[in-house]
Amino acid sequence: MLYLAKTLAGLEEVLAHELAALGAQDIMPLKRAVQFTGDQKLLYRANYELRTAIRIIQPIATFRARNEIELYRQVYDINWPSILQLQDTFAIDAATNSDIFRHSKYAALKMKDAIADRFRNQTGRRPDVDPKNPIKRLNLHIYQEQCTVSLDSSGDSLHKRGYRAEALEAPINEVLAAGIILLTGWQADRHFIDPMCGSGTLLLEAAMIARQVPPQWKRRAFGFMRWADFDAGLWMQVKREAKARIKPFEYLLWGADNDLRAIALTRSNAAEAGLEQYLSLQAVEFEQIQPPEAPGIVVMNPPYDERLQVDDVTQLYKSIGDKLKSSFSGYEAWIISANADAVKHIGLKASKKYTLFNGPLECKLLRFDMYEGSKKISVETEES
Repeated sequence: MLYLAKTLAGLEEVLAHELAALGAQDIMPLKRAVQFTGDQKLLYRANYELRTAIRIIQPIATFRARNEIELYRQVYDINWPSILQLQDTFAIDAATNSDIFRHSKYAALKMKDAIADRFRNQTGRRPDVDPKNPIKRLNLHIYQEQCTVSLDSSGDSLHKRGYRAEALEAPINEVLAAGIILLTGWQADRHFIDPMCGSGTLLLEAAMIARQVPPQWKRRAFGFMRWADFDAGLWMQVKREAKARIKPFEYLLWGADNDLRAIALTRSNAAEAGLEQYLSLQAVEFEQIQPPEAPGIVVMNPPYDERLQVDDVTQLYKSIGDKLKSSFSGYEAWIISANADAVKHIGLKASKKYTLFNGPLECKLLRFDMYEGSKKISVETEES
């Protein structure tokens, strides 16, 4: 069966590697998505275990439409009685990148009208729309004249892990946090440090990666559970096998923040995730941090002076560079930021660079190698 896993820009290759590890076939990275094939068990595993996927959808029709009349007719001709039942509620998520269909909401409305009219003309009745909690969630994607209609197997977005009861200002998306960690290549073979941990998203995603805890282990409902072919026994098998792969972690997951409220929120979110015993947290100013002995990896998401304002962003980034040089010898440091000017004041040369997006903000994920006994920095540069 053909499926499409949606993700964030810049994480396509990471998601492709995740899918390969699950046994997916015919893997093809696209823009903000990865196409693949697999069986029903793989569909369940993809929803439960992928860390960088936002949704898993199953295409049910692909066609060309040069205007709204053609869009309506093509959608009308889909065999909807084999997909929806009269008692099913449905909702439509639409995304358009087209000179013809400029407004996604209008395209979704035309699709809704076509589905309703198909049922009404055949049965005299139509399924109801429920945008909040539909039994079937549909997806319409339009690129120029190319239209794809899909069935959403996930339900709620997969970035919702279920552990974040509260967050501070400008929290990092869980999928982006997991993607950053996977891009670093960290193998849970050394300490993981977040010295500006906020509400703890990077730390908690790292904890789940280190222990191989499925990112959706707290979720109780997925879209595929409302499909006619849902196999409850197979689903329980997927969960049992995933649980058997959970393993201990021998190193430190160490976080710090100068905001007592941030530390309290991180503790609360960790408790909700069942991971509090694996974290070591301190409320301390960044300049006063004394990290665990190397080797380790530092991953941090400092303020960009965009959504979260700081008094002197230049001085903040200078202090980050100074602290890395003075206290993190033997560490590998990764910093994500949307503030290119401020990053220059870190005073270190990046050995790797990746382009990612935190919401609408284009960011650079940068690696700095802090060699033991030396302040020299790797000069190799890799663009991605």
